[in-house]
Amino acid sequence: MANTANAALGAAQTYPHINRIGVGDLWVSLRRGWTDFMATPTQLIFLCLIYPIVGFVLARAAAGSALLPLVYPLLAGFALVGPLAALGLYELSRRRELGDAVSWRDMFGVLRSPAIIGIAILGIALLAVFALWLGAARGLYNLIMGPDLPLGASALLSEVLHTSQGHLLIVVGNLVGAGFALLVLASTVVSFPMMLERDVTPGEAVQTSLVAFRRNPWVLTLWGVIVAVMLAVGMLLLFVGLAVVLPVLGHATWHLYRRLVL
Repeated sequence: MANTANAALGAAQTYPHINRIGVGDLWVSLRRGWTDFMATPTQLIFLCLIYPIVGFVLARAAAGSALLPLVYPLLAGFALVGPLAALGLYELSRRRELGDAVSWRDMFGVLRSPAIIGIAILGIALLAVFALWLGAARGLYNLIMGPDLPLGASALLSEVLHTSQGHLLIVVGNLVGAGFALLVLASTVVSFPMMLERDVTPGEAVQTSLVAFRRNPWVLTLWGVIVAVMLAVGMLLLFVGLAVVLPVLGHATWHLYRRLVL
C-alpha cells in the first residue's frame, strides 16, 4: 500500500497539472514575449546566426547544386528547429520572471543548466526529425518531379508553378511538412522550457508536452499557425524580420509554457 502511495506521489510530481487555455492566452503570451524582447533585445545575435546560414544555402542553390530542390524545405524547417534555437530566450524570460537583472549574455546561462544533458538529447532528437523532413522532401521531389536536377532557380519555379506535377508537389509537400510541424509542436511546446525549470528527464518533458497538446489541441494548433505565419513574414522581409520574430516567439513560448503547466 505504501509503495503504491509513493508511486502515485512520484507520478503526480513528475507530471504536473496541465491547464486548459484559450485564444486569449496566446495573445497574452505574445505581448509578454514582445515585452521581454524589448527589455533585452537580441536581434543582432540572431542576425549573426541567420545570415551566414541562409546565405550559404542560397549561394549553394544558386550554383545549381543538389541543394536547389531543398531550399524551400530548408527554410520551412525553421519551425522544426525553432524550439532548440530559442533555448537562450527561454532562459532570459525565466530570469526576468524571477526578478533578476538580465543581459543578452545570460542567454548562454543555459549551458550551465543542470538539465543540459537532457536538453542536448532532446535537441539531437529534434535535429533528427529535421533531417527526416529533408529526406522526405527530397524523396517527394524525386517521386513527383523526377530525379533530374532543374537547370536553375527560375527553371525550378517554372516547373513547380506551371505544371500539374509541380502543383501536386506543392500540395503533398506542404501536407507532409504540416505533419512534421505538428509532431514537433506537440512534443516540444513545453518540453524545453520545462527542462530548464524543473528536474525532469527528456521523456517526462515530452510526455508532459503531449498531454498539454492533447488537452488543448485546437488552441495549440492555432499557436502553430501563428508561429508559421510570423516566420513566413520574417522571411519575406529579406530574412531581417526573423531577427525580431524568432526572439519574440521564443520569449512568448516561455510565457505560454507558464500558462499551460502548473
